[in-house]
Amino acid sequence: MKTVIFDLDGTLADTSGDLIAAANHCFQGLGLGDLLDPAQDAGTALRGGRAMLKLGFSRVEGYGEEEIGRQYPILLAAYGENIDTHTTLYEGAMDAVEALKSRGYGVGICTNKPEGLAETLMTRLGVRSAFGALVGADTLPVRKPDPTPLRETALRLGGDPARTCLVGDSDTDRNTARAAGVPSILVTFGPSGEDMAALEPEALLQSYPDLPDLVDRLLT
Repeated sequence: MKTVIFDLDGTLADTSGDLIAAANHCFQGLGLGDLLDPAQDAGTALRGGRAMLKLGFSRVEGYGEEEIGRQYPILLAAYGENIDTHTTLYEGAMDAVEALKSRGYGVGICTNKPEGLAETLMTRLGVRSAFGALVGADTLPVRKPDPTPLRETALRLGGDPARTCLVGDSDTDRNTARAAGVPSILVTFGPSGEDMAALEPEALLQSYPDLPDLVDRLLT
């Protein structure tokens, strides 16, 4: 079976607002106030908790990797408690998922968000059951851009890892697909959309209604 594997943050859903709120919770606890801006720093938010902490601490003096390590579990806890306050699915995403399934594709999620948080978020959004498999950052000993999680997601769907494509929004997703020897489709409607063409994916996705036909073309 052919499969289509989706990244989560910045691809299926805009999670940046809740992620930035969790990072700012950490900074507030240190008396630093809000170091991240929900609009300007959305792209960094979608690269994960440690990236947000690193960016925030770069704007003040006296904090380094050791403090990032201390604050990361605090960030995860704060995020888990308010995981869907601002998060929304991108328009047309779930219609595209259902269209792919109707064409016989297996669909799954491969994310660098911790598995438990990803499961919670998709359940809260009411769409977890639409995906046949979910592999997170801590599901396996390795994470993207190692190709193993992508291949494992396809296998859990009952698919052939060589007959899949990855829909994502970053160089991590592009490099994961390249390492696996499969095509990538990068979305242009996320915070870093203007940078996606430079990564030279097999296809760019302007809007979700176009996805099923793009997949058909790439996986023929």
